[in-house]
Amino acid sequence: MKPRSLTLASAMLMTTVLTACSSGDGPGTTADGRTALDVWLMRDSVSAAFQKEFEAGFEKAHPDIDVKIQIQEWEGIGEKVTAALASNDAPDVIEVGNTQVAQYAQSGGLTDFTDRVAELGGDTWLKGLAEPGAYDGRQYGIPYYAANRVVIYRTDLFEKAGVDAEAIRTREQWVAATRKLDRDGVQGIYLPGQNWYTLAGFVRDEGGDLAVESGGEWRGALDSPAALRAMAFYQRLQALGEGPKDSDEAQPPQAEVMAKGDVAQILSTPGGANVVVQNNPGLDGKLGFFPIPGKTASTPGAVFTGGSDLVVPAVAAHQEEAFTFVKELTGDAWQKKLARAMSYVPNRTTLADAVAGDPGAAAMAVGAANGHATPNTPQWAAVEAKNPIKEYMTAVLTGRDAKTEAAKASRTITETLNNGS
Repeated sequence: MKPRSLTLASAMLMTTVLTACSSGDGPGTTADGRTALDVWLMRDSVSAAFQKEFEAGFEKAHPDIDVKIQIQEWEGIGEKVTAALASNDAPDVIEVGNTQVAQYAQSGGLTDFTDRVAELGGDTWLKGLAEPGAYDGRQYGIPYYAANRVVIYRTDLFEKAGVDAEAIRTREQWVAATRKLDRDGVQGIYLPGQNWYTLAGFVRDEGGDLAVESGGEWRGALDSPAALRAMAFYQRLQALGEGPKDSDEAQPPQAEVMAKGDVAQILSTPGGANVVVQNNPGLDGKLGFFPIPGKTASTPGAVFTGGSDLVVPAVAAHQEEAFTFVKELTGDAWQKKLARAMSYVPNRTTLADAVAGDPGAAAMAVGAANGHATPNTPQWAAVEAKNPIKEYMTAVLTGRDAKTEAAKASRTITETLNNGS
């Protein structure tokens, strides 16, 4: 998915090159007879420098293909992709948010890559990208890159409180450290009450999910014992700071809050640290990162994985050339280069070392190995539009009964998923 609240774009100063399709002697060909491959990538998916390097390298390796990458904006992209899939003039390859694949696949508009997963190295794909790229047991989305939350912390405040960030390996150790930080005018953590992506990770840690499927029907599961345990943990952690109980991390922007005051920790993509420093240059060199801890030291927290998959429209004119493009861009060599250039997490667990020299991305990669996406149903977008999860969290944090409110929210999720509205 687009990193909606995972705002990596704010951390990167980059430009993009917008190229137009070239004309040739016939449909889908250039003047010199090469196949003109039309590709849509999203804003901030690649830098101008990486795009130029990849195009040159790809065309050198495949001289019969002329790649034409067009950079698309996230705003309104859903409608644009839907229209393209229904047309006779769709691009050959499209980057889509990982959680958007199901809604496009449901219409029959995507090429099925199930029989070619092994050829693409699918046995080591990140689950948070691969699982939402599948629909009804078939693989349509090919993992491209990932991003997820980490803990961004003030190294000076940790040192002053005698807290060793490297020693925090479990959720209970994290709470104990945060409690130690939450004193003398310092917020142990700034955690808004409606940060539901973070709650989703805790639910997974407990062995649950936001919704589950059985017999072809979906049911909201916030009232499961696992989800209730997760909410209880969220409540404990949220109380160790002054985050508002009735808003999310974007209202107000949490990085700006950290920049203004003595906040020891926030949960964000690593790019949030750049925003903190932009708003308070005095914190330059005073921010560090560690993965969100799990229940045990052996397994990191089950973070929500944002990021993108690549899909090929069923009506794309150049199916084999499109597959070749996807295989190259999602293969080991270019994934390593993309991760280093953009501070993203590569699409497979075997490539985590590619970002070992980048502390923020390295912390993300640890979490991504245990990452997940939202429930894999085309109707999940409708749940997010209503977002009863946010209302539920605020209700509990303001003193209402967790079981009662969880049951109410679960009913709303169930109705939305099964009615598609």
